[in-house]
Amino acid sequence: MEILQPPHWARPRGYSNGVAASGRTVCVSGMIGWDGQGVFHTDDFAGQVRQALENVVAVLAEADARPEHIVRMTWYVIDRKEYVAAYKEVGAAYRDVIGAHYPAMTAVQVAGLVEDRARVEIEVTAIVP
Repeated sequence: MEILQPPHWARPRGYSNGVAASGRTVCVSGMIGWDGQGVFHTDDFAGQVRQALENVVAVLAEADARPEHIVRMTWYVIDRKEYVAAYKEVGAAYRDVIGAHYPAMTAVQVAGLVEDRARVEIEVTAIVP
């Protein structure tokens, strides 16, 4: 995997501007903050992020993929202000579950998610060498 960082650009924090990779593509559907049985254990934003990331890692494992194979993440959040206010806790959850791997990422505020209780949905593409 190659991180794409134009030399004259400021370094991004918590993501990469681009990633180039080749191998087997693994696409993970949007994961929300409930467990594998569809049960929410918290309404806390960072708590739901942690669970959604754990769900991503569990699905990746089914393809013998690991967090370091993630090349792209898209985060859909219900409330941008809630997301920004939780940066510190979200960062800690991210590092605990994904590690120090920062793929290309996009975060978008949306009007709603299909599951009313969901605060965030995270979609992932991974490339397994």
